[in-house]
Amino acid sequence: MPKMITMGVIALLASVFSTPVLAQDCSAAGTVGSAGSGAAGGTSASTVGTAGACQTDSGTTASIGSGSSAAAADGKSKSQTKVNENPKQLRAQSRAQAMDKGTFSKSQTKTRVKGDELQSRTRSMSHVPGEKPVKSTTDSNVVLPQPCDATSLAYGRRPVTCRAP
Repeated sequence: MPKMITMGVIALLASVFSTPVLAQDCSAAGTVGSAGSGAAGGTSASTVGTAGACQTDSGTTASIGSGSSAAAADGKSKSQTKVNENPKQLRAQSRAQAMDKGTFSKSQTKTRVKGDELQSRTRSMSHVPGEKPVKSTTDSNVVLPQPCDATSLAYGRRPVTCRAP
């Protein structure tokens, strides 16, 4: 049986919540990313996700990307990537799975930009019948700092995620 390889393409979506700005104009910026893979027997599955955001006085610009791939020597494989956007958040999800009889590998990455929070999480697993499954999880979280309010500055209190104007 011919070797089957299924490849998911990287989906990239840039969403602009305000006027595009240059990187040096960001008052706060952050990036996140996670990736993982599982392999067992003649199967493998991999996913990746990344996101970035830039805050300015006029709003936030964000981008997100995700991708997946899966392969099986003699079995079946599938991969998919979805990217969703609405006014409040960007969300991407990639899944990959490969199966060869009872042996399988799978991976899933979820990435999100919502407000000042960026998150990416990947979970992967591979399994051979009669053996214990191998699992892994990768997390990445970033919260962009917010401007300090006048009360915080007047009393000398500054939250951990506060940046002076």
